[in-house]
Amino acid sequence: MKAFIELVANVQANLKAPKNQFNSFGKYKYRSCEDILEGLKAVLNGLVVTVEDDVVMVGDRIYIKATATVTDGENKLSNSAFARESLAKKGMDDSQITGTASSYARKYALNGLFLIDDTADIDDDDTVDDDDALTPCSCCCCSCC
Repeated sequence: MKAFIELVANVQANLKAPKNQFNSFGKYKYRSCEDILEGLKAVLNGLVVTVEDDVVMVGDRIYIKATATVTDGENKLSNSAFARESLAKKGMDDSQITGTASSYARKYALNGLFLIDDTADIDDDDTVDDDDALTPCSCCCCSCC
């Protein structure tokens, strides 16, 4: 188990998943779930990562529970995150609403598992103005959250 934890710690220390996406509506940079997964490929060193979703009812609301797991085939470490489906989103059908909740939950499950800091980097010359850098996306249709 110690060797597995050392491999995971190495991934956490060396993962590069910069915020290379830009939301022109909100004027901020972000990383998507796909950006994190692409960054992981270079540092997994034999480990395998999976992400899966479950639909969970809480009262009358539907949540997507995403679980990210890293394994070496014998040991595993997991982290879960939840995202609630909107009751309605203008211009989106039900499957798109579920998809945005899935993308959001998967991204944050991976963030927690691999210790990805989701704050703005004040030392980055490319960071948008401080007031805009932390503005959350309000569209929830582009996997940017």
